[in-house]
Amino acid sequence: MLETTSRLVIRRFQPADAAAFAHYRCDPEVARYQSWQAPVSFVDAERLVAEFAAAAEDAPGWFQYAVTLRAGGVLAGDVAVCLHDNRGQAELGFTLARAHQGRGYATEAVRCVLNRVFATGLHRVSAECDARNTASARLLDRLGFEREGHRREHTWIKGEWTDDLLFGLLARNWRG
Repeated sequence: MLETTSRLVIRRFQPADAAAFAHYRCDPEVARYQSWQAPVSFVDAERLVAEFAAAAEDAPGWFQYAVTLRAGGVLAGDVAVCLHDNRGQAELGFTLARAHQGRGYATEAVRCVLNRVFATGLHRVSAECDARNTASARLLDRLGFEREGHRREHTWIKGEWTDDLLFGLLARNWRG
């Protein structure tokens, strides 16, 4: 499994990705709006990367794509898709190392993954983000997701109640 864009390679995780994965997952700014806590130990990163590498892309549940730069092969982040049991809908998540943010890589990577999953016949992809995460909300808007809701003080995470923004994208509205 390998997809390329003009600047990125989207592929399955490999054991050699563990150190770079741990590095960006240890950054408190990268973890700020995520469900996981920083730091992520190297041992935990090795275990997670091994799980990602062994996962079945077409099975219900989460599948994590590694996002690497074509120039140099550096692991820049990941895009995750959680396929629903009905295999007609999925949830989307994404994380990018701070050093690679603000350059359009996340938009490029998510677009590539959406092209891949919608090509399988998926009907709908949803996403949600912390309402304070304006960069993620803008990315979803750019890709054609519709904002479907705002849940006030819905999630208790990292010691505080947070608002969630809900987004959805139907296959028939995908502009790939």
